[in-house]
Amino acid sequence: MRVADSTVYNSFISGYEVTDSKLQNTMEQLSSGKKVNSASDDPAATSKIISLNTAISQNDMYSTTISDSISWDESQDSALSSISDVMLNIRTLVEEAANSTNNSTDYSAIKDEVEQDIKQVVSTLNTKYSGSYIFGGGDNSTEPFELETDSDGNITGLTYNGDSKNLTREISSGTTVSLFADGSEFLTADSSSSSDSSSTDSTSSTLGSYFSDLISALNSGDTSSLSGDLLTETDDYRNNFVNIRASIGSLTDRLETASDLNSTRETNLKSDLSDVQDVDVAEAYTQFSEEKVAYQAVLAMGTKILDTSILDYID
Repeated sequence: MRVADSTVYNSFISGYEVTDSKLQNTMEQLSSGKKVNSASDDPAATSKIISLNTAISQNDMYSTTISDSISWDESQDSALSSISDVMLNIRTLVEEAANSTNNSTDYSAIKDEVEQDIKQVVSTLNTKYSGSYIFGGGDNSTEPFELETDSDGNITGLTYNGDSKNLTREISSGTTVSLFADGSEFLTADSSSSSDSSSTDSTSSTLGSYFSDLISALNSGDTSSLSGDLLTETDDYRNNFVNIRASIGSLTDRLETASDLNSTRETNLKSDLSDVQDVDVAEAYTQFSEEKVAYQAVLAMGTKILDTSILDYID
């Protein structure tokens, strides 16, 4: 049966287009390093790639939140460490002031130092992280703590301008943490945390009234109050700062664990994406070599077909 020239030519064109398309696709894979360069290459793989990229992006967002939360906690830990040291110094000064051998000059000097320490405590409670007050509650744009003074400049109390809210952060899908921010928790303290085991009643004052009473006792040389209630309250409030710092430390440990899990998930997601998307260079190059041979064979066949003339059919 005689095969028409048009049939042979069309067969050649079809074969050429197939081999050329395969060769071009493999060359593009080698050039880009990706198996899938357009959705039409592999619709199923494209869908999976989109899903994995979305998961990676979401995981990156959680990573940023976790990192920022850890930094928030670290700022608080540093602030409370400083306050704890200052409160310990206040305790030393209260013990010193409770000595009945002090004169008015001694009390004045001690009072000046205690006032500076109190101001340092309040200043540290107004610490900012990334533009936000770390102990201002949910309203962390307003300076939360403000000392009250009388006309003589004596400390008479402490005002808290924040609220009692903490900050909720999502650190993974369906998992949230509550970052400490409620500065009102510093205003009262339970004496059950005091190092004095004989103390059974809760501290009745607030941090502001404690500061006021302490300054008043130093002004009057009230050794009874200084060696009694005020010394106990100094321990109570210092212990309260320490206990809150400990709870923040526990949260930091949880966040660091979450950070490790987040890093592991990122590694797994990127590995899965690579399996679907990245080309095996050695395999692709071998395929390219085979397709190049096939492509050259088609071209060689085309040369013979296109060179055919009427003389080839004359016996």
